[in-house]
Amino acid sequence: MLVSRIMMQSRRTTVSAPEAAIRTLEAEAQRRSVPLATLLREAVEEKAAALRTGRRLRAGVARSTDGRSAAEVTAEPIAEELR
Repeated sequence: MLVSRIMMQSRRTTVSAPEAAIRTLEAEAQRRSVPLATLLREAVEEKAAALRTGRRLRAGVARSTDGRSAAEVTAEPIAEELR
């Protein structure tokens, strides 16, 4: 069986978070014997997936409560999952 590896594109960034939250994540990473970066990558991927699946299609059928048109709401950008 031929197994192929797909290289995922990654981007480095700096994240600011409360010290207590970082300590909690560091402790969990140590408990699981994985680098903190792995735990953070998992958290980012889970949040991105939730944002992608949580978006509902909206149609301008009713009056907007915030004054935005249906075109403005449906034009909100959302990243597609990389393939």
